[in-house]
Amino acid sequence: MKTKKPVLSRSYLYKTIVLSTSQLVLAGCSNTMSAKQAEPPASRPAYEKIAEHYLLNTSFTAQGQDERIRFVILHYTALNQADSLAMLTGPQVSTHYLVPENPQWRGGEPVIMQLVPESKRAWHAGVSSWGGWRALNASSVGVEMVNRGYTELPSGWRQWYPYTPQQIKAVSILLKDVIARNQIQPYNVLGHSDVAPLRKSDPGPLFPWKQLAGMGIGAWPDPQTVEKHLAGRAPKQAAVVLEVQQSLKRYGYDQIPQSGELDEDTRKTISAFQMHFRPADYSGNADAQTEAIAKALLEKYRQ
Repeated sequence: MKTKKPVLSRSYLYKTIVLSTSQLVLAGCSNTMSAKQAEPPASRPAYEKIAEHYLLNTSFTAQGQDERIRFVILHYTALNQADSLAMLTGPQVSTHYLVPENPQWRGGEPVIMQLVPESKRAWHAGVSSWGGWRALNASSVGVEMVNRGYTELPSGWRQWYPYTPQQIKAVSILLKDVIARNQIQPYNVLGHSDVAPLRKSDPGPLFPWKQLAGMGIGAWPDPQTVEKHLAGRAPKQAAVVLEVQQSLKRYGYDQIPQSGELDEDTRKTISAFQMHFRPADYSGNADAQTEAIAKALLEKYRQ
């Protein structure tokens, strides 16, 4: 009479294999067990079971690593609250954080919408570059602010819409946390216009970069260093275009030509730089003050 073989459960087989392996190890290493037991617990391998089929030994850590997130990029939505939320939760464009124009406050803390976890890539920067890095969606946190941007006037000038004080306060609280947690350098706190100057203008000249820099958020030149590089020249005096182009490229503006010519792409990039660091005049002219600001930033952050 044939007897049926017992059906062994997967968990039983797993325990049997582990037990057998343990017995073999004990038998082969009995003469060294006392030394192993004498080791402090911290020196023993730390195994973490993350799946049914293998174990991870996490007791060693490589020195060659850094944070995946290197940049934070600020935007305005150019839409109202409802349309901003509809756009940023759709299939085409997304962001990690959305800051309302008039955020709610609970217990003294602002309510900020997180639409994408920081561990995932959001689609906010598009074709972009900064300091040799490309496609910045993969290495950045996107922060959108509900703001209508600007209206094009018949005169050709733009009427920019201001940010509310409560919105800026909320943004500053958010940025301090994101920057500290991801160890983001001051020169990598950027506007969309910094990383895509040929096609973008947000967050625009009314965004208070200087105010935030005073809170420890982002980069700002030291006035004394700007005066040193101005070297007695009038601020609006024409500068050598190639000198300005080279300085902006060294600071991070990869898309600026290196031709020595004040062409359209050069003007757009200079204008983006000026909106960030000299918003009173973002005409795109390569003047002495623009050159001095760029060199002061290089001296402070890019040695």
